Amino acid sequence: MESRREQRITWLLQALRQRDKLRLREAAAQLGVSEMTLRRDLSADDTPVVLLGGHLVLARSAAGAHYLLSDQKNRHVKEKRHAARLAAALIKPHQTLFFDCGTTTPFIIEALAPELPFTGICYSLNIFLALREKPQCRVILCGGEFQPGSTVFCPLNLRETLANLCPDLAFLSAAGVHPRQGATCFNLDELPVKHWALAMSKKRALVVDSSKYGVVRPARMGPLSAFDALISNAPAPQELTRQALAQGVEMIS
Repeated sequence: MESRREQRITWLLQALRQRDKLRLREAAAQLGVSEMTLRRDLSADDTPVVLLGGHLVLARSAAGAHYLLSDQKNRHVKEKRHAARLAAALIKPHQTLFFDCGTTTPFIIEALAPELPFTGICYSLNIFLALREKPQCRVILCGGEFQPGSTVFCPLNLRETLANLCPDLAFLSAAGVHPRQGATCFNLDELPVKHWALAMSKKRALVVDSSKYGVVRPARMGPLSAFDALISNAPAPQELTRQALAQGVEMIS
């Protein structure tokens, strides 16, 4: 027979299969226990649910350096919009464009005029929903296994769709940009599509807000030389600028 603690953990697992996170206070109220009781429930090392910033998340989501799309989307919004407007200015009618996952990229789509005709390639749910709002956009969503924390679809076979596409311009996002380590992100699952975009696109633009400067995350996208342009809301630090220019990267801010 399950203990009361095990019953609470089971309830939390079922709840978190429906959403990417759950407030500690809300979960405690639903279960009829105190927040301290839930904290004790989660104190064991092998617990499949962990407490992160006042929220309960699945341990496998927290393992990805604590990245949740829902947490990131409301951070540095002004800076992201600034960088996105600069990126959107590069787009021409009838181009085929790749839009990376993340929380900066939707602002690029938001900045596009409704009457602009283009083809948009994506592999994440939030980007697909943004592209769907553009009446003149032909949307291509690359499928695969859905990852709820980052809302990306991890392709089971890159040859199925991506091998047949050559974007005119790819907008890549990153969680860190470093002079020596280059562009990095949180999740290894994202790398196959990012690397495809870097290899197959005619032009590659890295679009980040300035909080990403000097940061290194676990999954490496590539060196600065993998990109044609680095677009941000503010000029990069001196060393990063020097390294980027030396590798032929255009700096736009």
